[in-house]
Amino acid sequence: MKKLIPLMLVVLLLVLAACGGGEAEPVPVPEPAEVPTLPPAPATATLLPPPVVSEANTDADGGDTAVSAPQSEESAVPAVLPAWAASDFGYGIQSHATVGDPAFVAEVVKDQLGLSWLKVQLEWDLVQPEPDIHQWFFYDGIVDEAAKRGLYLMFSVVGAPEWTRAAGGHNGPPDDYNQYAQFLTELLTRYPNKIHAIEVWNEQNLDREWTTANGISPEDYVAFLQIAHDAIKAVDPNIIVISGALAPTGSGDWVRWADDFEYLDRALAAGMLTYADCVGAHHNGYNIGPDVAFDQTGTVAEAGTAVFRGPFDNPHHSWSFKTTLDTYAAKVQAIDPDKKLCVTEFGWASSDGYDEYPTGFEFAQDNTQDEQAQYIVQAYQQMRESGYVWLSFLFNFDFGNKGNGPTDDPVPYSIVDTQGIPRAAFGAIAAMEKPR
Repeated sequence: MKKLIPLMLVVLLLVLAACGGGEAEPVPVPEPAEVPTLPPAPATATLLPPPVVSEANTDADGGDTAVSAPQSEESAVPAVLPAWAASDFGYGIQSHATVGDPAFVAEVVKDQLGLSWLKVQLEWDLVQPEPDIHQWFFYDGIVDEAAKRGLYLMFSVVGAPEWTRAAGGHNGPPDDYNQYAQFLTELLTRYPNKIHAIEVWNEQNLDREWTTANGISPEDYVAFLQIAHDAIKAVDPNIIVISGALAPTGSGDWVRWADDFEYLDRALAAGMLTYADCVGAHHNGYNIGPDVAFDQTGTVAEAGTAVFRGPFDNPHHSWSFKTTLDTYAAKVQAIDPDKKLCVTEFGWASSDGYDEYPTGFEFAQDNTQDEQAQYIVQAYQQMRESGYVWLSFLFNFDFGNKGNGPTDDPVPYSIVDTQGIPRAAFGAIAAMEKPR
């Protein structure tokens, strides 16, 4: 998601709710599972609201460079982190790191949550709104602070500037794919040895992310990925190239959206694995846990109590975290047995503690904070034990106190509340064992 859950998913959920789960094809969802009771978050983890206090200096590009708050002494970190081993599992989380104090974000993710990877969505149009303007200051702070803490950093690079598209708007790639490659080259040259993975675009099976003259096209995306891959590897061959994660969906018309399984089949046939070290995947849970297959939802206790009926009354593969990831992995490894998934977005929404929830997110009512914590921990463990996931990124750390209240889509997924106070999931992740 581009900070927000894809609009298409919300529309589908509304259709399902209106039809009582009729015959409409749904969107993805995870499954329930037993997880031990987890300790509450440590009191020291309380997060402050996100005032952005930074003075701007002009950099060599004519943009502004944010001035970070002074840092306390920290243990020595290697100047250059070693390449992430193919045999290691990466525990990560996404942050809205362009808001607030980036030093605080890096400190909490590394030292309090104990995670190794940080994901930030980098908006190309924000950095380069005009051809001769580069506003790197939006990202300078988090890149530097992540490096100081020894965090591996993944950027999901999205949002072509309007000047790169004859049709205008930011809802698709540039008309000339080489412009994206050039931007990636500038990005990686600016931050040498500080970026460790790049996700090339986001949910390109949705027209809100991939509106082009050719429509939604896996073949066009693979051509785009090839150009991006070659540019990245030319700068640093150790950077992990992740294919853009698809949005799990029901059957689509290939105008508004395309079924993710069908899209993946065509992308694989077009040679996608040649240009990706890892296959991106998304799955944001609804009101079932991560270990329930789509055709087993009727066997769980929630089938009789859930307010949101989609997974129970209208079973479909896209509701299920397990079915979605298992199927992606099977399709990928049928071609290359050594290729793994990078789950660049997963999570469960809970409106527990709030009086409201985002429109179309009725499923958030069905998840308590404790269930949210249990599902997240179980999903991390399940992905590691699967053997087919390389990197995993929870959505999200700190959109809770950086959003617009409980009705803002990302807020119920956050592991901190609207005041920046840790929810149950924060303590659960901090306490979770994290073997590589």
